[in-house]
Amino acid sequence: MNQDTFSLNSVLPADGSIPEWIELLPPGPDISGRDGRAWILPDPNTVIRAFAANQAPLPIDWEHASEVRARQGLDAPAAGWITDLESRGGAIWGKVDWTEPAAQQIGAKQYRYISPVFLYSAKNNAIIALVSAGLTNQPNLKMTALNRAEDVSMSLPAALCNALSIPPNADESAALSAIVKLQNDLAVAANRAETPPLERFVPRADYDATLARASNAEAKLAEAEKAQQKAEIDGLIDAALKAKKIVPATADYYRAMCATGGGVDAFKEFVKVAPALLQDSGLEGKSVPDQSKSMNRADFFALSPAKQAEFVKTGGAIIE
Repeated sequence: MNQDTFSLNSVLPADGSIPEWIELLPPGPDISGRDGRAWILPDPNTVIRAFAANQAPLPIDWEHASEVRARQGLDAPAAGWITDLESRGGAIWGKVDWTEPAAQQIGAKQYRYISPVFLYSAKNNAIIALVSAGLTNQPNLKMTALNRAEDVSMSLPAALCNALSIPPNADESAALSAIVKLQNDLAVAANRAETPPLERFVPRADYDATLARASNAEAKLAEAEKAQQKAEIDGLIDAALKAKKIVPATADYYRAMCATGGGVDAFKEFVKVAPALLQDSGLEGKSVPDQSKSMNRADFFALSPAKQAEFVKTGGAIIE
């Protein structure tokens, strides 16, 4: 949407009378300015409805001071106020409440022309709404200069275009679109931060429950391995007792030995070569064995399993 001033042949009464109603826009739909530019007024009621929606009178000033001086922080007193609009034969007329200074100047014929300021669509140049009007004596030249100065379609600052990553010749709509996109991106980013993807994160309660189940499983596995080892050792001890390779008094000793690292394999080797301790000695009718190759039971069991096995292999005898 752009803003323009437009000088028409809207001439105040030549006799110096103060008009209550003035023509602000000529009949459309095609409206041409003295500088060659053109607009359209397809429906005067559109402008009238916009005025009614504003619910405030529109200013008439001197030489468009409201559009020039006011924007520079300078005074821009009103020459009058447009309090009502109506359509007359396709033209738009305004009812004016003049200030005393303006009435005196019009009566003295110091000002003769009215130049309106209006909003129009940048797409099709259709006039949308009136903004203000100005008393002027150079409508064409003044209007041309003002139009150029107040054209809303001026280029955006280069720094703003760079910050928004839009072309240097982008218009206001492109800038607004870029800002909306940034806001949406920020909203998406914030939502991602507040709502992490479920495939990467789990609730704390679920995590704790899973960790507890894993710990329990490890404990049960250790218990099962321990029970399996105990069952194996008990089986070996029971077999050795049945084979009379060991006596019940030494069962706990061998059981403790089997529970140490490599103890099971050492016990198995011992059982393979150890004689049955409670069977007949077979010494009847034979000479007394070499005492150097015999030892009592206490000394035998004081030996390491390897020494016990070696003693038995070399023919050593255990004496009671």
